[in-house]
Amino acid sequence: MAIEVEVNMRIPSLSVRSEGERDTRIDNAAIRFTRLTNVPALPKPGDSLMLTTNKGETTFECTVTRAEWHEEKALFVVSCTYSKRSVSLEMYSALVNDTDWRMKPLLVGG
Repeated sequence: MAIEVEVNMRIPSLSVRSEGERDTRIDNAAIRFTRLTNVPALPKPGDSLMLTTNKGETTFECTVTRAEWHEEKALFVVSCTYSKRSVSLEMYSALVNDTDWRMKPLLVGG
């Protein structure tokens, strides 16, 4: 039986190269991408999750770092990291422009 979880994914920062201009760095250290998704069972740290963007057109993998019950949301929040060392501009754009994924800034300074 599938269960609904919230994925909370960390992605690497990236540099956008433009011909004739300085490179632009997009720092994702203080950003997480979140979405609701169904999984067959609650994943454990070290497990891989296959996720999608653009209504399933782009598939990618992330590695689970933890899964915790969130009382106020009444669901499990599965934290994970993008499995590749770098993220392409196309993949970043797909996440940013997908209505199922939300960019969530981390609270800084507590």
